[in-house]
Amino acid sequence: MFRIGVIGSGYWGPNLIRNFVEIPESDVVMVADLNKDRLAHIKSRFPKIEITEDFTNLFQRNLDAVIIATPPATHYQIAKTCLEENLHVFVEKPITLQSDHAQELVDLADAKKLKLMTGHTFEYNSAVQKLKEIVDSGELGDITYIDSARLNLGLFQRDLNVLWDLAPHDISILMYVLGMDPISANADGITSIIDGIHDVVYLNLAFPGNILAHLHLSWLDPCKVRRLTIVGTKKMVVYNDIDPIGKIKIYDKGVDKPHYTDTFEEFQLSYRSGDILIPKVDFKEPLRIECQHFLDSIGNGHQPRSSGRVGLKVVQIIEAAQEALKNGCTHMIEYNTPELRLSK
Repeated sequence: MFRIGVIGSGYWGPNLIRNFVEIPESDVVMVADLNKDRLAHIKSRFPKIEITEDFTNLFQRNLDAVIIATPPATHYQIAKTCLEENLHVFVEKPITLQSDHAQELVDLADAKKLKLMTGHTFEYNSAVQKLKEIVDSGELGDITYIDSARLNLGLFQRDLNVLWDLAPHDISILMYVLGMDPISANADGITSIIDGIHDVVYLNLAFPGNILAHLHLSWLDPCKVRRLTIVGTKKMVVYNDIDPIGKIKIYDKGVDKPHYTDTFEEFQLSYRSGDILIPKVDFKEPLRIECQHFLDSIGNGHQPRSSGRVGLKVVQIIEAAQEALKNGCTHMIEYNTPELRLSK
């Protein structure tokens, strides 16, 4: 039985609390939040859980781990304090807003032999796991390019742009599915509603093997879109998280380049259009799998799939994209030093 404390019970915190409460080997002891109304709501739902406005009170409850679901700007200091108290830490994305802060948390967790995990929930999504299986099998052939769209109307934030808010999802998905890290970033976008806060961003990431990924991120779209398309030399696949029936569709479509063509008709034959396959995906709540994975990593000593190091890489990539957004230049990404080096 793992004794758990939760810091933050606002937008996402209640989902984490519910899942850890429902996991048999987890005992949610206390929830901390600055908002009394949110604490009262949690108490009404889970009467056995203690509540507090001061998260340091958690340190007197003999806890094993802490879950952090507070605004991103607070992640670094809270996570650092919890690690210094010898607690395993699960912190929502992005792990921090500066790569040097993320590196410090990773180093601290390593020094104390504690688990540090980042809340990249989509890595635990059954459909994303199926997508990785398809890519790893070679069924698509060589990957040529990827197109991703994550669009919605809101939620607008005053201290965080759409890049920091939405890109961690798609970057973590791509790194997990492809099994590699991007090497450069280029971005463009606009500020429409709040001065200085980009609400629409077009991000290009270059991966090894000449793979280009294009990410469209927006808080300013009338339709909710969560779609990822991977194009290979043999087949193509679309992951649509909004589709209730066929979240994964494999298209036997492509272009077979002929050795030569003498007529227009022969050129037309180079286009191939076959069947559409919808593989079965057994749905399980991704957040439940993620929460269980965190507890399992504490129990078995293995590094979590979305470890602090993965969270650090995502922050480094977004920092490079932010610089590209600011300066209009492509930036290379390096991961082998604590600080991100940017070069035009």
